[in-house]
Order: sequence, then structure tokens, then C-alpha cells
Amino acid sequence: MDSVDLLRSDVFAGLPVAHGFTARRGGVDHDGRRELTLLADDSLPPEVLAANWARALAAVDPSLSATRLALVRQVHGDVVLRVTDPTGPLGAAGDADALITTVPGLAIAVRVADCVPILLAAPGGVAAVHAGWRGVAAGIAPKAAALLAEAAGCAIGEVRALIGPHIGQDAFEVGPEVVVVIEATGPSRATFSRPGRDDRQHVDLGAALRGQLEALGVGAVASTGGDTTTDRFFSWRADGPRTGRQAGIVAWLG
Repeated sequence: MDSVDLLRSDVFAGLPVAHGFTARRGGVDHDGRRELTLLADDSLPPEVLAANWARALAAVDPSLSATRLALVRQVHGDVVLRVTDPTGPLGAAGDADALITTVPGLAIAVRVADCVPILLAAPGGVAAVHAGWRGVAAGIAPKAAALLAEAAGCAIGEVRALIGPHIGQDAFEVGPEVVVVIEATGPSRATFSRPGRDDRQHVDLGAALRGQLEALGVGAVASTGGDTTTDRFFSWRADGPRTGRQAGIVAWLG
């Protein structure tokens, strides 16, 4: 069985935080594949999903388990939920695209396949955020950062952010209306957009998120890099809607 492919950063150094972004490699053997998909679908037996989550969480930190995992049903909105109880890999705390917790040992996660996963940490708590272009335009990442600071009882400058693997700018071409709504949230167009075909634009969602978080006053913003349209990751754009999902996982260890 392949080991779990995990991307991390030292941006949370000094905080009792476990974190990581999974990729495609490291799942249990199913239908001749060892892909670490972390989203339930009709073709994936629940026991395989649970085993994949167990492997992913153990790779992030040996103290974490699927019985202490909280998830949400992601809907491309701007709702942020504060969670205190686990849902397990088959449950959901509600419809939202970000979770906050201050409960030690409770792992929270978002699942992606081209959208951007963002992990946030502060003295006292953590957050996990899912942002496609609609989430970026809705300002879900700075909203989650502000709510994390409030929940943890700290200043916004004490919050740190890590932007995970997502669709690269070369592969993400959108209409000019998308650029307009993202620019309205604060970041300069030149920092996240460049011309494509005709009136289309190539957008760097990670750069837009960085601009939003830095404008809010988040103390540190880092990125793991990683383009999900490469073979290392699951990608809706490259593989189609039936592709698997990787995850951004974070836990406050207290």
C-alpha cells in the first residue's frame, strides 16, 4: 500500500496544530486502484471511505481518528459553521463551506478537486475553508479568519493562513464578469488575472485569496503550491465530475 502523499508548511510553527493537504496517492486498494479519495459516492463502499479517512488523519497526526472528524456539506456559499462535535466521514454538521473549532483533538476538513482549500490557525483554534471562484467572490476566507479570531479571542494579526493545492492559473479561464466580482472584494486585478482568449481571463484564485487575507490583516499567509490538474491530484477539470476528492485537514491539539 502506498504511503499518504501529504503537503504541509511551517507557517503554523509554534502552535499546537496538526495539518496537511492530501493528494491522490495513499488510499486502500479498491477496484485495482489505491487512490485516497475522501468523498462518498455510489461507487465507493462506506468501509473504503472510512479506511481512507483513517489513513489520511493518521498521516496528519497519529492522535487523530475518523471518529473525531467533523465535515460539512459544501455548497459554494459563504456560510461558516463553528463545530464542537464530530460527524464522522459519512456525516455533516450542515450546509457550509468553512468550519471553525476550538475543541482540542477535533479534526476538521474540507474536500476539493480544483477549488482552493485554506487552513487557518490562531492561538486557541483552527478553521478549514473551501473556496471556488464563488467562495472567493463571496469573501468566505476573510470571513472565516475574522470569525476564528473572535472564537479564539485573539487579534486578527495572530491568525495564520495556508493556501493549499488548487487549479492553476493556466487551466482556469473564466469570463470577465468573474474578474469583476473578485476584484470588488479588494485584490487588484493585476495580482490575480491575466488575459486569455478573446475577452476571457486566466484567474489565479490563490493569489486573490492571499490579497483578501492580507488586506484583512492576517498575520501570515503561505501557500503549499501544487496544481490540481496534474496527475498528483484529483481534478474536476482534468478528470470530470466523477473524480475523487482530496482534503485540507487541520486540528487544534491544545
